[in-house]
Amino acid sequence: MRSDTPGSDLPYSDYIRSRIRTVPDWPLPGVQFRDITPLLQDKKTFRVLVDIFVHRYMDQQLDLVAGVDARGFILGAVIAYELNLGFVPVRKKGKLPFTTIAEEYELEYGSATVELHADACQPGQRVLLIDDLVATGGTMIAAAKLLQRIGAEVVEAAAIVDLPELGGSKLVREQGIKLFTVCDFAGH
Repeated sequence: MRSDTPGSDLPYSDYIRSRIRTVPDWPLPGVQFRDITPLLQDKKTFRVLVDIFVHRYMDQQLDLVAGVDARGFILGAVIAYELNLGFVPVRKKGKLPFTTIAEEYELEYGSATVELHADACQPGQRVLLIDDLVATGGTMIAAAKLLQRIGAEVVEAAAIVDLPELGGSKLVREQGIKLFTVCDFAGH
């Protein structure tokens, strides 16, 4: 896939990757944090990013987009709007006001819990799950499990960035979850 940005012959994945900032040793020493905020700040880059996802999913029979707290909210809400779908937030523990279900998981630098409203979707609804990146896969897998527990079908999980050296994308796929990522930082 080639970029449609004037004067650029970069593939979309290279174009998006080139606009992601790497912050060394954050939030812990040794972690190379991939910061997507530069993608969001530039109007052209943000539009290209959103369009990649919208074009991928516009002809699929989806009912909802679920976004993972917090950066998955940004992208997920915009994609849901563009696809004329509802949006479901998968939140960090203690952030939802109604009856919730929870799933604990491991991060690359600790553990956490995500929650979902127990009535976030109806059995059989087809859901696209969105987050900013896949590192160890824990967040994506936990969010998918929550959706599946209330009867949703996770059609595909999607993220901007894959960090394949951390093994998360492999684990997501081993759980039977289809996964799409725009770019990766393998060997970077």
